[in-house]
Amino acid sequence: MWDNNEKYGLISRLLHWGMALLIVWQLLSAASHNFFEDTAIEAFFWPSHKPLGVLLLALMVLRVLWALINVSRRPSSISLFSKLGHVTLYLVLIAVPVLGLLRQYGSGRTFEVFGIQLFAGFEGDKIKWMMDAGSDFHGELGWALLLLIVGHVAMAIKHRKTEQNVLPRMWQ
Repeated sequence: MWDNNEKYGLISRLLHWGMALLIVWQLLSAASHNFFEDTAIEAFFWPSHKPLGVLLLALMVLRVLWALINVSRRPSSISLFSKLGHVTLYLVLIAVPVLGLLRQYGSGRTFEVFGIQLFAGFEGDKIKWMMDAGSDFHGELGWALLLLIVGHVAMAIKHRKTEQNVLPRMWQ
């Protein structure tokens, strides 16, 4: 269950791979919304985008807490660049859904996911700075996340062929 110097424990691996699947779905839903608007593809993917974004944010909070609990036990980063890459991934994985929630709240509309009301709507003017921040950065950081993930996967594959094979630490 716990992380150790050799590999990540069961909880870390479940969070990593489970979130990876959810992020792939999120990217597919965003792509369907951007490139296949008003099609059956968008109708299939898009309705899950907001609820899964909230779920991913909750999982990121759990993941950060779990990482902090295990900080002294985890396998060490192979380089400063690797450590900075992971920190950047974590920050973007938190920022993207937070910006989406900010835009949603600023719109004044009620927001409910999985049958739970996260916040009530309000009457009056929309909160422009919240809407602008979400509109200006949510999608762009989402696409930046895709690039970070591609880099993350590429580096794992690159290191697989060296003595610093990191994949078994998260796979086994």
